[in-house]
Amino acid sequence: MEYFVQQLINGLTLGSIYGLIAIGYTMVYGIIGMINFAHGDVFMIGAFISLAVFLVLTTVFGVTFLPIVLFLALVVSMLFTSFWGWTIERLAYRPLRGSFRLAPLITAIGMSIVLQNFVQVTQGARVKPLPPQIQGGVELMSGSVDGTTINAQLSYMQMIIIGTTFVLMVAFSLLISRTSLGRSQRACEQDRKMASLLGVNVDRTISLTFIMGAALAAVAGLMFMLLYGVIDFYIGFLAGVKAFTAAVLGGIGSLPGAMLGGLLIGLIEVFWSAYFTVEYKDVAAFSILAIVLIFMPSGLLGKPEIEKV
Repeated sequence: MEYFVQQLINGLTLGSIYGLIAIGYTMVYGIIGMINFAHGDVFMIGAFISLAVFLVLTTVFGVTFLPIVLFLALVVSMLFTSFWGWTIERLAYRPLRGSFRLAPLITAIGMSIVLQNFVQVTQGARVKPLPPQIQGGVELMSGSVDGTTINAQLSYMQMIIIGTTFVLMVAFSLLISRTSLGRSQRACEQDRKMASLLGVNVDRTISLTFIMGAALAAVAGLMFMLLYGVIDFYIGFLAGVKAFTAAVLGGIGSLPGAMLGGLLIGLIEVFWSAYFTVEYKDVAAFSILAIVLIFMPSGLLGKPEIEKV
Protein backbone atom coordinates (compact mmCIF):
# COMPACT_ATOMS: atom_id res chain seq x y z
CA MET A 1 0.00 0.00 0.00
CA GLU A 2 2.84 2.38 0.83
CA TYR A 3 4.44 1.76 -2.55
CA PHE A 4 1.14 2.44 -4.34
CA VAL A 5 0.59 5.70 -2.45
CA GLN A 6 4.13 6.87 -3.25
CA GLN A 7 3.67 6.17 -6.95
CA LEU A 8 0.31 7.96 -6.85
CA ILE A 9 2.00 11.06 -5.45
CA ASN A 10 4.77 10.83 -8.05
CA GLY A 11 2.22 10.48 -10.84
CA LEU A 12 0.19 13.47 -9.69
CA THR A 13 3.37 15.56 -9.50
CA LEU A 14 4.51 14.66 -13.01
CA GLY A 15 0.97 15.04 -14.32
CA SER A 16 0.74 18.54 -12.84
CA ILE A 17 3.73 19.62 -14.92
CA TYR A 18 2.25 18.06 -18.05
CA GLY A 19 -1.05 19.75 -17.30
CA LEU A 20 0.49 23.22 -17.11
CA ILE A 21 2.15 22.75 -20.48
CA ALA A 22 -1.05 21.26 -21.95
CA ILE A 23 -3.03 24.38 -20.99
CA GLY A 24 -0.90 26.38 -23.43
CA TYR A 25 -1.73 23.96 -26.23
CA THR A 26 -5.44 23.95 -25.51
CA MET A 27 -5.74 27.75 -25.13
CA VAL A 28 -4.16 28.38 -28.53
CA TYR A 29 -6.21 25.66 -30.21
CA GLY A 30 -9.40 26.95 -28.61
CA ILE A 31 -8.98 30.36 -30.26
CA ILE A 32 -7.33 29.77 -33.64
CA GLY A 33 -7.93 26.04 -34.09
CA MET A 34 -4.23 25.28 -34.57
CA ILE A 35 -1.59 23.50 -32.52
CA ASN A 36 1.52 25.43 -31.44
CA PHE A 37 4.12 22.70 -31.79
CA ALA A 38 6.86 25.08 -30.60
CA HIS A 39 5.20 25.30 -27.17
CA GLY A 40 7.22 22.42 -25.71
CA ASP A 41 10.43 24.21 -26.60
CA VAL A 42 9.15 27.36 -24.90
CA PHE A 43 8.93 25.18 -21.78
CA MET A 44 12.54 24.13 -22.36
CA ILE A 45 13.62 27.77 -22.78
CA GLY A 46 11.89 28.58 -19.49
CA ALA A 47 13.83 25.85 -17.69
CA PHE A 48 17.18 27.05 -19.08
CA ILE A 49 16.51 30.70 -18.26
CA SER A 50 15.44 29.76 -14.73
CA LEU A 51 18.68 27.83 -14.24
CA ALA A 52 20.79 30.67 -15.65
CA VAL A 53 19.15 33.28 -13.42
CA PHE A 54 19.44 30.98 -10.41
CA LEU A 55 23.18 30.47 -10.97
CA VAL A 56 23.85 34.17 -11.62
CA LEU A 57 22.03 35.25 -8.45
CA THR A 58 23.68 32.63 -6.22
CA THR A 59 27.23 32.60 -7.60
CA VAL A 60 27.75 36.13 -8.96
CA PHE A 61 25.61 38.26 -6.63
CA GLY A 62 25.77 35.94 -3.64
CA VAL A 63 22.02 35.87 -2.99
CA THR A 64 21.32 32.93 -0.68
CA PHE A 65 17.70 33.46 0.39
CA LEU A 66 16.02 30.75 -1.67
CA PRO A 67 12.49 32.23 -1.96
CA ILE A 68 13.88 35.48 -3.39
CA VAL A 69 16.13 33.59 -5.82
CA LEU A 70 13.30 31.38 -7.06
CA PHE A 71 10.89 34.29 -7.35
CA LEU A 72 13.32 36.35 -9.44
CA ALA A 73 14.19 33.31 -11.57
CA LEU A 74 10.49 32.71 -12.21
CA VAL A 75 9.77 36.35 -13.09
CA VAL A 76 12.70 36.62 -15.52
CA SER A 77 11.83 33.26 -17.06
CA MET A 78 8.19 34.27 -17.55
CA LEU A 79 9.25 37.52 -19.20
CA PHE A 80 11.55 35.76 -21.67
CA THR A 81 9.12 32.95 -22.49
CA SER A 82 6.30 35.47 -22.91
CA PHE A 83 8.46 37.28 -25.44
CA TRP A 84 9.09 34.00 -27.26
CA GLY A 85 5.38 33.18 -27.23
CA TRP A 86 4.60 36.59 -28.70
CA THR A 87 7.35 36.16 -31.32
CA ILE A 88 6.06 32.74 -32.35
CA GLU A 89 2.58 34.15 -32.82
CA ARG A 90 3.83 37.12 -34.87
CA LEU A 91 6.21 35.11 -37.08
CA ALA A 92 4.62 31.68 -37.40
CA TYR A 93 0.90 32.26 -37.05
CA ARG A 94 -0.33 35.79 -37.73
CA PRO A 95 1.04 36.11 -41.30
CA LEU A 96 -0.38 32.69 -42.17
CA ARG A 97 -3.68 32.91 -40.34
CA GLY A 98 -5.65 33.11 -43.58
CA SER A 99 -3.55 30.48 -45.36
CA PHE A 100 -4.23 26.75 -45.57
CA ARG A 101 -4.14 25.05 -42.17
CA LEU A 102 -0.92 23.13 -42.78
CA ALA A 103 1.25 26.24 -43.30
CA PRO A 104 1.27 27.49 -39.65
CA LEU A 105 1.92 23.92 -38.49
CA ILE A 106 5.03 23.71 -40.66
CA THR A 107 6.35 27.07 -39.47
CA ALA A 108 5.69 26.10 -35.83
CA ILE A 109 7.73 22.93 -36.29
CA GLY A 110 10.45 25.04 -37.88
CA MET A 111 10.39 27.41 -34.92
CA SER A 112 10.70 24.40 -32.60
CA ILE A 113 13.80 23.20 -34.45
CA VAL A 114 15.28 26.71 -34.33
CA LEU A 115 14.80 26.94 -30.55
CA GLN A 116 16.25 23.47 -29.97
CA ASN A 117 19.35 24.13 -32.04
CA PHE A 118 19.80 27.62 -30.63
CA VAL A 119 19.93 26.24 -27.08
CA GLN A 120 22.13 23.34 -28.14
CA VAL A 121 24.66 25.67 -29.79
CA THR A 122 24.70 28.27 -27.01
CA GLN A 123 24.45 25.96 -23.98
CA GLY A 124 25.91 22.71 -25.28
CA ALA A 125 24.38 19.27 -25.69
CA ARG A 126 25.29 17.99 -22.21
CA VAL A 127 22.76 17.95 -19.42
CA LYS A 128 22.82 20.85 -16.97
CA PRO A 129 22.63 19.66 -13.36
CA LEU A 130 21.32 21.52 -10.33
CA PRO A 131 21.70 20.19 -6.76
CA PRO A 132 18.44 19.69 -4.83
CA GLN A 133 17.29 23.01 -3.43
CA ILE A 134 14.08 22.11 -1.58
CA GLN A 135 14.52 19.01 0.54
CA GLY A 136 12.48 17.21 3.15
CA GLY A 137 8.84 16.32 3.31
CA VAL A 138 6.07 14.67 5.28
CA GLU A 139 5.98 10.92 5.82
CA LEU A 140 2.45 9.71 5.19
CA MET A 141 2.84 6.02 6.03
CA SER A 142 5.49 3.41 6.55
CA GLY A 143 5.50 -0.35 6.15
CA SER A 144 7.65 -3.38 5.53
CA VAL A 145 7.57 -5.84 2.64
CA ASP A 146 9.82 -8.92 2.83
CA GLY A 147 11.96 -7.19 5.41
CA THR A 148 12.36 -4.05 3.29
CA THR A 149 11.07 -0.80 4.77
CA ILE A 150 8.90 1.23 2.40
CA ASN A 151 7.91 4.81 3.17
CA ALA A 152 5.30 6.91 1.41
CA GLN A 153 6.50 10.51 1.56
CA LEU A 154 5.07 13.74 0.20
CA SER A 155 8.05 16.00 -0.32
CA TYR A 156 7.88 19.75 0.04
CA MET A 157 8.78 20.10 -3.64
CA GLN A 158 5.84 17.91 -4.62
CA MET A 159 3.55 19.96 -2.38
CA ILE A 160 4.71 23.14 -4.12
CA ILE A 161 4.18 21.68 -7.61
CA ILE A 162 0.72 20.26 -6.93
CA GLY A 163 -0.38 23.36 -4.98
CA THR A 164 0.93 25.79 -7.60
CA THR A 165 -0.76 23.86 -10.38
CA PHE A 166 -4.09 23.87 -8.54
CA VAL A 167 -3.90 27.62 -7.85
CA LEU A 168 -2.98 28.44 -11.45
CA MET A 169 -5.73 26.21 -12.77
CA VAL A 170 -8.34 27.98 -10.64
CA ALA A 171 -6.91 31.41 -11.50
CA PHE A 172 -6.99 30.83 -15.25
CA SER A 173 -10.48 29.33 -15.10
CA LEU A 174 -11.70 32.46 -13.31
CA LEU A 175 -9.82 34.69 -15.73
CA ILE A 176 -11.50 33.11 -18.73
CA SER A 177 -14.97 33.01 -17.19
CA ARG A 178 -15.11 36.37 -15.38
CA THR A 179 -12.83 38.91 -17.05
CA SER A 180 -13.09 41.00 -20.20
CA LEU A 181 -10.05 39.24 -21.65
CA GLY A 182 -11.71 35.90 -21.01
CA ARG A 183 -14.87 37.08 -22.74
CA SER A 184 -12.81 38.23 -25.70
CA GLN A 185 -11.09 34.84 -25.84
CA ARG A 186 -14.41 33.01 -25.76
CA ALA A 187 -15.79 35.31 -28.45
CA CYS A 188 -12.76 34.65 -30.68
CA GLU A 189 -13.15 30.94 -30.04
CA GLN A 190 -16.74 31.00 -31.31
CA ASP A 191 -16.30 33.31 -34.31
CA ARG A 192 -13.25 35.54 -34.85
CA LYS A 193 -14.82 37.54 -37.68
CA MET A 194 -17.97 38.30 -35.71
CA ALA A 195 -15.93 39.12 -32.60
CA SER A 196 -13.93 41.63 -34.64
CA LEU A 197 -17.11 43.24 -35.93
CA LEU A 198 -18.33 43.61 -32.35
CA GLY A 199 -15.21 45.52 -31.30
CA VAL A 200 -12.94 42.74 -30.01
CA ASN A 201 -9.28 43.27 -30.86
CA VAL A 202 -8.68 39.79 -32.27
CA ASP A 203 -4.93 40.20 -32.89
CA ARG A 204 -4.35 41.47 -29.36
CA THR A 205 -6.44 38.68 -27.84
CA ILE A 206 -4.58 35.97 -29.73
CA SER A 207 -1.18 37.47 -28.83
CA LEU A 208 -2.14 37.62 -25.15
CA THR A 209 -3.24 33.99 -25.31
CA PHE A 210 0.16 32.95 -26.65
CA ILE A 211 1.84 35.04 -23.94
CA MET A 212 -0.26 33.49 -21.17
CA GLY A 213 0.47 29.97 -22.39
CA ALA A 214 4.20 30.72 -22.59
CA ALA A 215 4.19 32.14 -19.05
CA LEU A 216 2.60 28.92 -17.78
CA ALA A 217 5.26 26.95 -19.63
CA ALA A 218 7.91 28.98 -17.75
CA VAL A 219 6.34 27.97 -14.43
CA ALA A 220 6.39 24.33 -15.53
CA GLY A 221 10.03 24.67 -16.63
CA LEU A 222 11.14 26.02 -13.27
CA MET A 223 9.29 23.29 -11.38
CA PHE A 224 10.69 20.59 -13.68
CA MET A 225 14.22 21.86 -13.08
CA LEU A 226 13.78 21.90 -9.31
CA LEU A 227 12.10 18.48 -9.23
CA TYR A 228 14.52 16.49 -11.41
CA GLY A 229 17.68 18.59 -11.12
CA VAL A 230 18.80 18.02 -14.73
CA ILE A 231 17.76 19.66 -17.99
CA ASP A 232 18.94 19.54 -21.60
CA PHE A 233 17.95 21.02 -24.94
CA TYR A 234 15.75 18.01 -25.78
CA ILE A 235 13.36 18.05 -22.83
CA GLY A 236 11.02 20.42 -24.67
CA PHE A 237 10.28 17.91 -27.42
CA LEU A 238 9.51 15.04 -25.07
CA ALA A 239 7.47 17.08 -22.62
CA GLY A 240 5.71 18.86 -25.48
CA VAL A 241 4.58 15.60 -27.07
CA LYS A 242 3.34 14.31 -23.71
CA ALA A 243 1.52 17.57 -22.96
CA PHE A 244 -0.06 17.62 -26.42
CA THR A 245 -1.20 14.04 -25.83
CA ALA A 246 -2.65 15.14 -22.50
CA ALA A 247 -4.53 18.00 -24.14
CA VAL A 248 -6.03 15.68 -26.74
CA LEU A 249 -6.86 13.03 -24.14
CA GLY A 250 -8.66 15.51 -21.90
CA GLY A 251 -10.38 17.27 -24.79
CA ILE A 252 -8.48 19.84 -26.82
CA GLY A 253 -9.91 23.30 -26.16
CA SER A 254 -10.93 22.53 -22.56
CA LEU A 255 -8.78 23.86 -19.70
CA PRO A 256 -10.06 21.33 -17.13
CA GLY A 257 -9.65 18.66 -19.80
CA ALA A 258 -6.01 19.65 -20.35
CA MET A 259 -5.29 19.37 -16.63
CA LEU A 260 -7.17 16.08 -16.33
CA GLY A 261 -5.31 14.70 -19.34
CA GLY A 262 -1.97 15.79 -17.87
CA LEU A 263 -2.71 14.05 -14.58
CA LEU A 264 -3.79 10.87 -16.38
CA ILE A 265 -0.68 10.78 -18.58
CA GLY A 266 1.52 11.31 -15.52
CA LEU A 267 -0.23 8.55 -13.57
CA ILE A 268 -0.09 6.12 -16.49
CA GLU A 269 3.64 6.70 -16.97
CA VAL A 270 4.52 6.38 -13.30
CA PHE A 271 2.38 3.32 -12.54
CA TRP A 272 3.45 1.53 -15.69
CA SER A 273 7.10 2.17 -14.86
CA ALA A 274 6.55 1.01 -11.26
CA TYR A 275 4.64 -2.21 -11.90
CA PHE A 276 5.67 -3.25 -15.41
CA THR A 277 8.65 -2.04 -17.44
CA VAL A 278 9.86 1.50 -17.90
CA GLU A 279 10.75 0.93 -21.57
CA TYR A 280 7.07 0.72 -22.56
CA LYS A 281 5.64 3.56 -20.48
CA ASP A 282 5.24 5.79 -23.54
CA VAL A 283 3.57 2.96 -25.44
CA ALA A 284 1.08 2.57 -22.59
CA ALA A 285 0.27 6.30 -22.54
CA PHE A 286 -0.33 6.53 -26.28
CA SER A 287 -2.31 3.29 -26.28
CA ILE A 288 -4.67 4.70 -23.66
CA LEU A 289 -5.00 7.84 -25.78
CA ALA A 290 -5.92 5.78 -28.83
CA ILE A 291 -8.48 3.73 -26.91
CA VAL A 292 -10.14 6.82 -25.44
CA LEU A 293 -10.32 8.59 -28.82
CA ILE A 294 -11.89 5.53 -30.46
CA PHE A 295 -14.85 5.67 -28.08
CA MET A 296 -14.72 9.42 -27.26
CA PRO A 297 -13.33 11.28 -30.32
CA SER A 298 -13.59 14.65 -28.55
CA GLY A 299 -11.62 13.49 -25.51
CA LEU A 300 -12.79 13.09 -21.94
CA LEU A 301 -14.11 16.64 -21.41
CA GLY A 302 -14.05 18.01 -24.94
CA LYS A 303 -17.17 19.13 -26.77
CA PRO A 304 -17.86 17.87 -30.30
CA GLU A 305 -17.70 20.52 -32.98
CA ILE A 306 -21.12 21.35 -34.41
CA GLU A 307 -21.04 22.90 -37.84
CA LYS A 308 -23.92 25.26 -38.47
CA VAL A 309 -25.30 25.43 -41.99
